Amino acid sequence: MLKQWIASTEQCRWDDRTTAAAASEAPATLTVTETEFQTVEGFGGCFNELGYLALQALGEEERAGVIRRLFDPAGECRLNICRLPIGASDYAAEWYSLNETDGDLAMTHFSIERDRQLLIPYIKEALRWNPNLTLFASPWSPPTWMKFPKAYNHGTIRWEPDILRAYALYFVKFVQAYAAEGIRIHQVHVQNEPVSDQKFPSCVWTGEQLRDFIRDYLGPAFREHAVDTEIWLGTINGPDPWQNKNSDYDVYANVVLSDAEARQYVSGVGYQWAGKYAIQRTVESYPELRYMQTENECGDGNNSWEYAHHVFRLYKHYFSNGVNSYVYWNMVLEPRGRSTWGWEQNAMITANSSSGTTANNPEYEVMRHFSRFVRAGAKRVGLKGPWAGNAVAFRHHDGETIVVMANPFPDQRELVLRVGESHVRCILPAQSFHTMILQAGRASVH
Repeated sequence: MLKQWIASTEQCRWDDRTTAAAASEAPATLTVTETEFQTVEGFGGCFNELGYLALQALGEEERAGVIRRLFDPAGECRLNICRLPIGASDYAAEWYSLNETDGDLAMTHFSIERDRQLLIPYIKEALRWNPNLTLFASPWSPPTWMKFPKAYNHGTIRWEPDILRAYALYFVKFVQAYAAEGIRIHQVHVQNEPVSDQKFPSCVWTGEQLRDFIRDYLGPAFREHAVDTEIWLGTINGPDPWQNKNSDYDVYANVVLSDAEARQYVSGVGYQWAGKYAIQRTVESYPELRYMQTENECGDGNNSWEYAHHVFRLYKHYFSNGVNSYVYWNMVLEPRGRSTWGWEQNAMITANSSSGTTANNPEYEVMRHFSRFVRAGAKRVGLKGPWAGNAVAFRHHDGETIVVMANPFPDQRELVLRVGESHVRCILPAQSFHTMILQAGRASVH
């Protein structure tokens, strides 16, 4: 039976259409099967400096409303797993690391003082609404003195034992420093986008380097210092179709995970951007691991309804190929979402400093069509029928089934949805998103 049906079009967001559904005896065009797949861990976004600066430009009540919409476990989005950078991300107000004292191999001068200005207050506001928030962190760049050339952007890590030991200690110090602030870091991902040499903070790693660093330095350092934070192989943005050299699954994830000594330290794999081309093979090869989509593709600052459909397809692709969690990129930005290096990007929420108001963007609607209803612990379940390519389904322990789907067409379309013995007919508006909450039973609509 259908308990609730929420639909969103560009003109009418979050419309309760439950009473518009009808029992049907027509053949199903989408059937929820009994086949179970991975367990869902959650949904989230990334804490970045430019996001918090946008929030700070709002009045206290408006800012609190944004945080509540995103993080209240009884609220709209109910985000429960979020990312933060170790040092500057490309959406920092300026580039920095947590130790720029050249040659400080003992990390004597390691400091999170910069993070206390923006990142930590941002995180603590979220933790006030959800103290059980899972946090994972990754560097965009090591300290510049650990790199060649000596710069935040471009380059590689200096492959020298003393540097690698110091960099492993850098991770240890980060986890310990945040713990002292009352913030638990549940996971670290070794490097943001190791496949790409970027003009913003970045660092290129090969699969062999990731393997050796985890196996010989980071894993042993966490063990030595009794750090219980998980180590993840992430956030991998390959295979990159624009590179002439191979950046495929086999030269990144498989190189690391096929090494038993490195594999013992790895709890999961994070993929983003071109990593979508490798997720299926990784899950197929290592089903015992956990998986995450770590950075939603960011758009161009227009926050269009059309791009939201692209984003929906990313949710569909990643969940259908085995991820346990899906993480958005910038949760909040100023209008147009311009970075300090010139890229305009989308956000779930726009915070307008000139008017002191906020607006939920189309990708906010996509997120809450999933995160509002799909709870941690749900199992993804199978679908079949002509609408299966535009839908994802999940089932909670109590038997409640959540179907999230899109009608990408420019005209309305009919759906006949089957769960158990129940057939429900719905007319899906053009270019719309939907969440249907169902309990298996006889053909009736409640």
